[in-house]
Amino acid sequence: MFKSFQVAGSAALTLLSMSLLLANGVSSAANAQVNTFEAPAVVAPAVATPVELSVSKSSIEGAPDAAAPVEGSPDSLSELVSAWQDDGDFDADEKCLATAIFFESKSESLEGQLAVANVVLARAESGRFADTVCGVVTQRGQFGFVRNGRMPAVPENSNQWRTAKAIAQIAMDGSWKNPVEGALYFHATYSSADWGRPQVAKIGRHVFYR
Repeated sequence: MFKSFQVAGSAALTLLSMSLLLANGVSSAANAQVNTFEAPAVVAPAVATPVELSVSKSSIEGAPDAAAPVEGSPDSLSELVSAWQDDGDFDADEKCLATAIFFESKSESLEGQLAVANVVLARAESGRFADTVCGVVTQRGQFGFVRNGRMPAVPENSNQWRTAKAIAQIAMDGSWKNPVEGALYFHATYSSADWGRPQVAKIGRHVFYR
């Protein structure tokens, strides 16, 4: 009988152990399931991390706006001439150049007047003529308005004289493109002169040559 109780007790212990194991397994599975769904993973959308650029205020303020015209930069030769201010500080060479422009091309376009001015300047730099602007203008046999090495007076209050002075300053400063680069000679279109030189340009009533 004792043996029967022993067997029965052993069986009961075995059954109890199996029950506990089963209960623990169910509990673990339940916990695992709860843990699995307890905090579902949320994938955040990719967001570009902003990069802080180190740009100094001075560099921004100093950079010109590409879409806006640079202040003081004229769009045409006409604007440049209009913006020119006569400060009265005109040296001898500037006056000689303006006088040549006035008498040789005052009825020409602004480009034509600038072309004449640049021929005079090119001669002074060439080594083939006098080495000053006044020397080139008054050189014997070069310009018809010069008599005995003297230039006539100009109407100083006229708009044409103001324009001639503006063109002279622009040419000497090089603030507008030379339309007759390399030209040392010019004559009127009505002239039949054939100098046998390479032609550079024809502007208005003048033909320019190297």
